[in-house]
Amino acid sequence: MGYGHGGVSLLDGWLPITLQLVAAFALGAAMSVWRKRWWAIWIPAAVVVGIVLLLVAMWYEHSEGLASDPPPALLWWWIAIFGFAVAVFLFGVRRFSWWRRVVALLAILLSFASAALVLNQWVGYYTTVQEAWGQLTQGPLPDQIDASKLDSYRGRPMTTGKVVSITTPKDQSHFTHRTEYVYLPPQWFTGPTPPQLPVIMMIAGEFNTPQDWLRTGNAIATIDDYAKQHGGKAPILVFPDVGGSFNNDTECVNGSRGNVAAHLTDEVRPYVVKNFDASPAAKNWGVVGWSMGGTCALDLTVMHPDLFTAFADIAGDMAPNAGTKDQTVDRLFGGSINDYNAFDPTLVMAKHGPYTGVWGWFDDSSGKNDPQTKRFQQYMKNHPHFQHHGHPGGGGTGLGGRDNAGFQKPGSELSAAETLCNEAKAVNIDCAVHTHDGGHTWQFAESAFATMLGPMSAQIGV
Repeated sequence: MGYGHGGVSLLDGWLPITLQLVAAFALGAAMSVWRKRWWAIWIPAAVVVGIVLLLVAMWYEHSEGLASDPPPALLWWWIAIFGFAVAVFLFGVRRFSWWRRVVALLAILLSFASAALVLNQWVGYYTTVQEAWGQLTQGPLPDQIDASKLDSYRGRPMTTGKVVSITTPKDQSHFTHRTEYVYLPPQWFTGPTPPQLPVIMMIAGEFNTPQDWLRTGNAIATIDDYAKQHGGKAPILVFPDVGGSFNNDTECVNGSRGNVAAHLTDEVRPYVVKNFDASPAAKNWGVVGWSMGGTCALDLTVMHPDLFTAFADIAGDMAPNAGTKDQTVDRLFGGSINDYNAFDPTLVMAKHGPYTGVWGWFDDSSGKNDPQTKRFQQYMKNHPHFQHHGHPGGGGTGLGGRDNAGFQKPGSELSAAETLCNEAKAVNIDCAVHTHDGGHTWQFAESAFATMLGPMSAQIGV
């Protein structure tokens, strides 16, 4: 069963505009009380509540470094309207008739849903209602079967691969993680025993679940298409958990938010080799990452060329990034600049010296045909004091605290990619920067993965 390309769209079409119109109508009906005291006191007070919530949300987004692109103005409007709607209900609950209370409560729910919808349109997390429902209800993933049934498929003709959940250990990292997943291509089921296949580790962005690449990133349809075009041959894909919870931004480091790097290198990788007979050779392992995961993919490879020799950094940052450099050092490393430096890829590459057989692919937005470009240009017009400072932590913050390394256009960490690739080439890493249209969304990540899957598969020996 496919996801993400069928059903009622959450990104455009009739549903988003209808929901927002109904929310506005419900709020208007709830506040239509023609009393001077109501309009002179309580409505202005509700406006103040909405503005306060808006300012808190803007402060939080900037402080936490939640995104590379400036948020759409409509998101801020709906957050303010939600706060306004809550205040209208609370101020009027004793004064309203029963039906107006119901309408006011409905206005709260609909304004919250409208804000969530605009947020989703911004990042492209859920493309359809059906996809969102499958995620929220933990419905079956594409190609998913129970691991106990794997043997029953051996030797049978396969048109698609199979996805199984795995439970990896945590005895070394002590990182409490969620259920993780492995995709096994048709080739894995040929012969009396599994062949030793290459592996790609797939890492999602900052707000993530291990299922995101499979559902929102449409990775299973992409890898199945690749397998069909290559006679069933494709790499094994492993989808690890790098957060432990949805809003835990670990940047895949070993730090105060969890020893995630150790989990990936010392637990996930050996588990896949042992339980699925994957190739243990570094030359057969690659890492693909999107957004925060792009930084992870680069870091894992340059820090552990004995384990991984190929990476694809899709719209990643210059270095682990949880705000400004000072905030990152404090939030991820407990204030230790030495621990931060150990995960700074430019410092890691310089210290390591020349690499052998390492390959890299950077993919970033060209900024063309991107609806967020105008918002970026307007942001820069309204903030003439904004300057970027080269490397993260050079004294200022980027848009939203992200990509201080050289923010150029919405949906793009292009300057960071170019800088990192130049640093990589200086130590004999074979890399290139690729660009195509789009914003900093999951749809961009999906397209980038489809583009680089063939070259990476060839690189790791599929």
